[in-house]
Amino acid sequence: MTQSLSVALLGSKTIGGELGKKGTSSDITLYNSTGDGRAISFVEPTQFPEKLPPLMNALYMGDRVILAVEGLSRDLAETIVAIDAARKTEGLVALSESVGKDEIAKALKGTVLEKYPVTSMDTKELRQKIAEWPETPAEEGSAIIPIDHAFPVRGVGTVILGFVRRGTIHVHEKMRLYPDEKSVEVKSMQVHDVDVNEASRGSRVGLALKGVEVEEVSRGQIVAAPEALRVSDLLELHDFVPCRFFKGKAGEGDKVHVSVGLKVVPANVDRVDGSNRTLRLAQPVAWSQGEMAFIVQLSGAGVGPRIAGCGIIT
Repeated sequence: MTQSLSVALLGSKTIGGELGKKGTSSDITLYNSTGDGRAISFVEPTQFPEKLPPLMNALYMGDRVILAVEGLSRDLAETIVAIDAARKTEGLVALSESVGKDEIAKALKGTVLEKYPVTSMDTKELRQKIAEWPETPAEEGSAIIPIDHAFPVRGVGTVILGFVRRGTIHVHEKMRLYPDEKSVEVKSMQVHDVDVNEASRGSRVGLALKGVEVEEVSRGQIVAAPEALRVSDLLELHDFVPCRFFKGKAGEGDKVHVSVGLKVVPANVDRVDGSNRTLRLAQPVAWSQGEMAFIVQLSGAGVGPRIAGCGIIT
């Protein structure tokens, strides 16, 4: 069985094409590499730093992180803040020749990235390091597939793309399109353009869905079993960790945005109680117990990093 791995590729818009074949491209771009029993997808936030959601989406989609450091900058600082907030403990730092190890060590001090191995940005060396990464561990439970792209295919119908985040999905399985209550059926399935009857955790899948038109599908919706997820427009965040560099307003009564999975929606901070936050969202989102949610501001004017902090949904 082919081992699957997804990697958030941050800090560079040049090395993705050297690591894999370019695939789906929008505000995020995927590069795919297959061979030696492995299928690796690299997720590049192409429209970051102009827009923050592509960075949050790439971090959510990637099981591990490659931070390519071509120079020290404000954008790099915001990327480091995002990786640390997302608590991505598995990854590596790839340095260009213009950045010294002492410089980057100082920038990463006190974050989860300070334990990342540091290597050069040489493609051959990067491939060797990636080959040493183990397969993403399986997670028990019914299948969950967050949608990152959707499009119509003549003779097939609505096709969605996404990574299997949990469980195993099968052809002809009846699922729900969250946060809506629409029932859908998996007519057919591909993994890296190969027809399959099932796909497990970590696989990059294309699902042909029966029961929904492409106009009804958008990024952040989730294909999952009925009753697999919760849906709410009121979120309780516990263990909220604020970003110490954030200079904007994210206190009680403030209007913010919340990033949950692949969704970024407007919200209001209803209550602040120590390390807890109560958020009222402009629209319902689907989530699972223990999932992370980020409070962000999409405008970076005067706020420093646009990430105010992160907490656990309970």
